[in-house]
Amino acid sequence: MIKSVKNKTVVAMLLLISIIISQHIFAQQLPQYSQYLFNDFALNPAVAGSRPYYDARTNVRNQWVGITDAPRTYILSIHGPLSIKNMGLGGRIYTDIVGPTRRIGIDLSYAYHIQVAKKTKLSFGLSGGLQQFAIDGSKITLRDQGDQYLGNFVQSVIVPDFGFGIYVYHEKYFFSVSLPQITQNRLNYFPNVQEKGKLEDHYYIAAGYKFYLGENFQFEPSALMKYVAPVPMQFDFSGRIIYKDKFWFGGTYRTMDAVSALVGFNVQDNMFFGYSYDYTITNLQKYSSGTHELMLGIKFIPNQPRNKSKSSID
Repeated sequence: MIKSVKNKTVVAMLLLISIIISQHIFAQQLPQYSQYLFNDFALNPAVAGSRPYYDARTNVRNQWVGITDAPRTYILSIHGPLSIKNMGLGGRIYTDIVGPTRRIGIDLSYAYHIQVAKKTKLSFGLSGGLQQFAIDGSKITLRDQGDQYLGNFVQSVIVPDFGFGIYVYHEKYFFSVSLPQITQNRLNYFPNVQEKGKLEDHYYIAAGYKFYLGENFQFEPSALMKYVAPVPMQFDFSGRIIYKDKFWFGGTYRTMDAVSALVGFNVQDNMFFGYSYDYTITNLQKYSSGTHELMLGIKFIPNQPRNKSKSSID
């Protein structure tokens, strides 16, 4: 009888972890970026092929430094135009680690672009792939070491994942809407347990505009809205100053979470670096020294006259 109670307790704990995983997607697992403006393809498949070159970017985010088992996120993405006019392809691989839980995903994206004005295009994108959610039992201390539900090994589940996006873009502005995880797949770690965690619908809306301030400076404000029920909407309000298309700095305010400082620079015309530091405005500031995020971008620009190549940081 006592062992049965312990087993039920362990199952309840693992189900709670599963639910936390699905809810944590809002904050980290889809993953959250302070530099969302510079890796827009990570949030919206419709961005694929929106630039005249292939674009590879990677982000490393170490969240809430100082807190044991805090989230760590890694992502590598690449996208670009097809030789067939008005189409783009892309792909992503990412992992998100939180304590004994881990999520790994890989997906491919396709986008179709339509000219709607002289310098404005509208793109529709679809993504599809697989996600693996895992729990490492060796990192969890159980009162009953012989429990039949969780041993000293990794238990995982693999589910398909699909997303959809719309992207309107111009050299001066953009508007983005994306809906990842539209299939709401369930996470079934234990076939004999009826209650299961579930991936929830998510909604991202982003927009930005670039103002030209003389020959050397540009100012680009932007905003990102994130929503997943039943969590309240969260907003990122950002702004950056760009100097001679080579160097930029700015900041972000994320409601109910943090303020961020951002800086970046170009290396020649085809490579750039970005860094952001988040200072949390929640009670976690008592235990964490902040969040660090690094980004590297490489543009595979086709050979063309140098004065026609695009050198600005996108």
